[in-house]
Amino acid sequence: MFFWTALLAGGTYLPASWLLPHDALIIAWKGAGVALLALWAAIQARSLDGWLLVAVLALGAAGDVLLETAGLTTGALAFLAGHIVAILLYTRNLRPLSWAADAPIAIGRLLLIPALAFVFPADRAAAPAIALYATGLAAMAAIAWLSAFPRSRVSLGALLFAVSDLLIFARLGPLHGSILPDLLIWPLYFCGQALIALGVVGVLGGGMGQGSPRRLRR
Repeated sequence: MFFWTALLAGGTYLPASWLLPHDALIIAWKGAGVALLALWAAIQARSLDGWLLVAVLALGAAGDVLLETAGLTTGALAFLAGHIVAILLYTRNLRPLSWAADAPIAIGRLLLIPALAFVFPADRAAAPAIALYATGLAAMAAIAWLSAFPRSRVSLGALLFAVSDLLIFARLGPLHGSILPDLLIWPLYFCGQALIALGVVGVLGGGMGQGSPRRLRR
């Protein structure tokens, strides 16, 4: 029930934000989607890995609210903390790796995401700090690809999260004034979080994630 309620909250936030005043209700609505995903994951949690996922989602929900109430820097710090916890979760559940098959995509994410984040902002003084945050984002997305969790959900979700953030940075530069970021940032971000939650819970709920990554499936 909480998962579907989370999807309802996350799926209706964007049109609600266009139609309703930007007040406490809308801020709470924004945080509710990922917060409900965290609650759903907490109900399913049976291991340390399960609680790490809860922390990832809870920090994401905190970031959603803090972006509105405390500003970009504070919100970004909450998201960065979530990326660090996600890296720990994914590192605890690595798949058997093949350098030729797995490294190019992981390295590509690790290098390309911070590079784009550095290039996009028109304010060059802000670019190094944005790229520093994006390095954590990129590491999360790269390790998600290397993890044993289903790539069609968790790795894809991490990539959608990264693209959403890159659109935020592009709005500070080449996409300034474009409607595309306004249309795409939230759907990509929330879909990414939902896919990550669904993919990890789907595995851990089956009794896996107990230090036996070979048991996990694509």
